[in-house]
Amino acid sequence: MAEWLVEEGIAEHRAIRLDGDTIAEARVHWPGELLAGTVAEGVLVSRTAGSPRGTARFPSGAEALVDRLSPSAPEGSLIRLEITRPALAEQGRRKLARARPTARPPASPDLVAQLRAEGHAVRTVRRFPACDWDELIAEAFAGESSFPGGALQFSPTPAMLLVDIDGTLAPRPLALAAVPALASALRRFDVGGSIGIDFPTLPAKADRKAVDEALAEALAHWPHERTAMNGFGFVQLVARLERPSLLHRAAFHPAALAARLVLRRAEALEGPGAILLTGHRAVEAALSPDSLAQLARRTGRQVRWAPNPALALEAPQAQLVPL
Repeated sequence: MAEWLVEEGIAEHRAIRLDGDTIAEARVHWPGELLAGTVAEGVLVSRTAGSPRGTARFPSGAEALVDRLSPSAPEGSLIRLEITRPALAEQGRRKLARARPTARPPASPDLVAQLRAEGHAVRTVRRFPACDWDELIAEAFAGESSFPGGALQFSPTPAMLLVDIDGTLAPRPLALAAVPALASALRRFDVGGSIGIDFPTLPAKADRKAVDEALAEALAHWPHERTAMNGFGFVQLVARLERPSLLHRAAFHPAALAARLVLRRAEALEGPGAILLTGHRAVEAALSPDSLAQLARRTGRQVRWAPNPALALEAPQAQLVPL
């Protein structure tokens, strides 16, 4: 049984499964988000006349689109709801979470509960052991993951996550070399939902079949549905969507992701002195007063901020300075 490690950081809970010192799978939850499987009471704030659909608001202020409403449920009524899909950010807009009425008891699953419900061994740790977490986040910000002879380029869109495969190898070797890298990336970035993969065009049916078979083997233990490769090299995958992936967070909430990254680095600092955080103004705006207060409490240090326009948004820094 694979063991997952969970780190309950400031404003971000992280879970990883390691293969040696390399992250094989990762998950992230930002407290306050509505996770799939959450069951809670919400107020029906609006509904379309004669329709089973409406909008509900939870005590946290988060809203969700509701389906399967009873005809007798009036606006303003309190109903118990189960979240079936989390909220998702997109370019220029935000998709609300989806929910439906339920008789199940209230539940607020976190990463630990989700993983244990799936049958995994879970251990909560103060800090992950040495691993490639920073490299994983850097790949998410870049939207690119390299492999020998090529690279995967990721583009989140409203309809699906698009993956383009490019490289210096001939089409068939490039497509086959991309398969294990793709299978690894989907797990490492915690990707779900609809995924479109643009492989090199392979005119020969035998070559397309070889890639289909390689995908089937590489993704055998990753629950999904998949189309066969068409004549243009396109394959579509569909997997259960339970959380925004790291790629979606980096694409649509980059400052928030960078803020959580620098908080994590700051909490791990050792030695005397105050904590100095430096970075892009957008990162400063994403650092909530509560998060900074938590950092001060957890470390017992003064926390300071200094803007540095020379730093890229995804590259904030944390260091110790004299009091």
